[in-house]
Amino acid sequence: MSHIVAFRHAALIDGTGRAPVPDSTVVVVDGRVAATGPSASVDVPAGAEVHDYSGGYLIPGLMDANVHLVSARTPDTLLEFEGRYDQLALEAAELALKYGLTTVFDTWGPARPLVAARDAVASGQRVAARFFCGGNILGLNGPMSEDFFRSGLTFEPETKKRINDQWEVGCGAGLISMTIDEIGDAVTAYIRDTGVDFVKYAASDHRMERYLLFSEKAQRRIVESAHAEGLLVQAHTTSVESLRMEVEAGADLLQHPDITGPRAIPESLMDVVVDRQLPCMALFLTERHLGWLAEARPEDGARLGIADQNNRTFINRGARVLLTTDAFAYGRRVKSHPGFRPGVLEDSVPDMPTQIGSAHFLWLEAAWERGMDPMEILRSASSHIADAYGKGDRYGTVTPGKVADMVVLDGDPLAAAENYQRIRDVIKDGQVVDRAALATNLLLADDPHATA
Repeated sequence: MSHIVAFRHAALIDGTGRAPVPDSTVVVVDGRVAATGPSASVDVPAGAEVHDYSGGYLIPGLMDANVHLVSARTPDTLLEFEGRYDQLALEAAELALKYGLTTVFDTWGPARPLVAARDAVASGQRVAARFFCGGNILGLNGPMSEDFFRSGLTFEPETKKRINDQWEVGCGAGLISMTIDEIGDAVTAYIRDTGVDFVKYAASDHRMERYLLFSEKAQRRIVESAHAEGLLVQAHTTSVESLRMEVEAGADLLQHPDITGPRAIPESLMDVVVDRQLPCMALFLTERHLGWLAEARPEDGARLGIADQNNRTFINRGARVLLTTDAFAYGRRVKSHPGFRPGVLEDSVPDMPTQIGSAHFLWLEAAWERGMDPMEILRSASSHIADAYGKGDRYGTVTPGKVADMVVLDGDPLAAAENYQRIRDVIKDGQVVDRAALATNLLLADDPHATA
């Protein structure tokens, strides 16, 4: 027997760009949207479970195009939680769902634990945000390496190798020295061995953010190999030239294209990005955070000031922008570690943009500050992300045939960005989520909205 649910009397903003429909009803059958429209014209089948959302605003479930669910980011936590990285991913995904993110995309982490956690959510074994993952950033070594953390002589080489191998799976920095054919074969093997959903490679380095890692031919081969396996491709870029190479290699999504070092994106390259409507996974920062950076960390402030210039150009030129935070779930043990982003993750930092559970709200606020059209902001956090990742046939809008992922707000999101935080209910797969039961026994992360 079918399970039928009706969500009634909310203003529906369906994520397609259509104007809101006041006093709407959404009928869901077995987790999929069956009908939407004005309440007076939508029949609610007898026996349906009914939720009255009078005075509310019903929007698509929110999405984040770039998170990192495995929150073990320092050597001590990497060792302590070894063998349990899937549990860290799940607690982060719970935090995401609790605050309105029904789907997220993990763009760096240990592939096999992530795939195990992904499948646990997909099968219903765990209530958390649905997620898709790419595993390692191909061409970079794992987290206990110079690419991410300078652990020095504290750990023996075999210990570091054992941890790093869980990320690299044969596609670490050694990929850079291979022949073109060997690179293609290694990427194909990585995809088949891990079961990842998409591929991300490093067009430039991670630590210094100034060196190119792969030739143009090598980048094209990575893209071709992934496409041959039916997967989309994105790249880590940190300079104008690495971004240009990613675009010319045929990448499907542009990962943080706003980060271009000391130079803004040239007009000729911006023209290509805008004309092709290449999805731009842009790291928007609030004015308060940029102001803090300018005073507390002038070098970072200058670099991210250029990124802000790029982001404003994306908006003004009509580029396809996606909500992207680079967020992970972390707590005091990571915040206070002297070797990991010292001075950046402290509670005193205003509008810290990298904490799962709060980062997406700050991105939405930053988009609003930059004058982005309110409807476009909503779509950048829902349907545009689904479309960019090739998931638009199932997710991203509240329309018949789509999976019934929704958020009910007590304020109009088209009137003010802060209304995205006024969550009445989160609905995933047509079921109202028990938000109070989520993220209650966290292993490593903090709930950014928890009160003492």
